[in-house]
Amino acid sequence: MKKYFYFLSLLLIVTSCTEDVRFNNPAFQTLKDNTFWRAQVYKAYLNSNGTIVIEGNLGYEKVILQTESSAEQSYSLGVNEISKATYENTLPSILSFYSTGENYGTGQIVITDYDTKNNTISGTFRFTGINRDAGDVESPKVNFTEGVFYKITVVGDPRLSAE
Repeated sequence: MKKYFYFLSLLLIVTSCTEDVRFNNPAFQTLKDNTFWRAQVYKAYLNSNGTIVIEGNLGYEKVILQTESSAEQSYSLGVNEISKATYENTLPSILSFYSTGENYGTGQIVITDYDTKNNTISGTFRFTGINRDAGDVESPKVNFTEGVFYKITVVGDPRLSAE
């Protein structure tokens, strides 16, 4: 009887050890004020002036990253209006807009791979956006850390295709 019990226990242990692996390919995710945030919809596009714009949307929330080029390098934020990051929430009860720009906000966008053959872009980001509503003293800034965008499809500038 003991043999059956041990065999049954071993069988349960072996069969309960399954791997539930889920790949995020492509992906756009980050920690927003230390809370996990994953975009449900993401896209990237190459503007006619050479800038890359990467967007991630989660319901009413949107994160937009922009770099001055598609070159695989690090882009500092808070230096100019070309390489910048924004976060907005369009839910009417929480309407807010945060951004980096020339001499406000800080952060970094790192493009680690721009695959021109498959038209995908990958990299990391982090930024502290300043609330554009100076009267909102409860939420003067928002922090995004450990951000990753992975194999997001890059298309041409959507404004050009409308012409």
